[in-house]
Amino acid sequence: LAKVYDFANFEGALYEWWESQGFFAPECRDGERADGGEHKRGAYVLPMPPPNVTGYLHMGHAMFVALQDILARFHRMRRRPTLWLPGTDHAGIATQLLVERALVAEGTSREALGREAFTERVWQWKEEKGGYIMNQMRRLGASADWSREKFTLEPAMSEAVVEAFVRLHEAGLLYKGSRMVNWSPNLRTAVSDLEVEYADEVGKLYKFKYPLVPLEEGAPESEFVPVATTRPETILGDTAVAVHPDDERFRHLVGRELRVPGVTPERRIPLITDTYVQMEFG
Repeated sequence: LAKVYDFANFEGALYEWWESQGFFAPECRDGERADGGEHKRGAYVLPMPPPNVTGYLHMGHAMFVALQDILARFHRMRRRPTLWLPGTDHAGIATQLLVERALVAEGTSREALGREAFTERVWQWKEEKGGYIMNQMRRLGASADWSREKFTLEPAMSEAVVEAFVRLHEAGLLYKGSRMVNWSPNLRTAVSDLEVEYADEVGKLYKFKYPLVPLEEGAPESEFVPVATTRPETILGDTAVAVHPDDERFRHLVGRELRVPGVTPERRIPLITDTYVQMEFG
């Protein structure tokens, strides 16, 4: 006997036999496959978190495959009709970014290809990477029903997304509003928070004097409140300056008006209090 277990000589053929015998498809108690009807023991359905078709699997994928495989095999052993539904996700923006990087390496771009040719290139990427990912999962021993494999851009899946949005809208849970969004200057589109990588950088504090409007008309502006900011471009949108209510330096000035530096003298904002302000910093 070999001193070291040679998985390559055994597991591949064994898995192919499992799959060819239909062992991963839902079955009724008598061994016949479920026809979609209700089963007296209750069906157990386990949707796979679809991996993105952006490359290859990593350790996180291996972890969820192991956990879900345990659940699927456990319920099959209890003779419940068990469906572990596999699939992949298009990961639109992330996939587009990787395809564009490949085009740049080839000395071209999506603009040079045109919309139709670029879309075709993305689908080619999906077929290549998606197929590789599914083969990797098979090598991990995932007992999913591959005959039901899904892709999130299939017509049926897209219809399900539309149906979900319609139901949310009819229930009053979906609304349109104004809010800050992340913007990719390269892709020229909005991106989700999940696509953003945050980084700490050394910035600068810009200090400004906000003159206090004199109590008497025509009196010189001799007093001011110092304000430091890392975003001087936002000064134009100032609506107030806040100080901590316990800050003795400015308590007597609360309620007075300030002039916004760099704009017309008529632009005035109030000095208010807010406990959110950190006295030790600003």
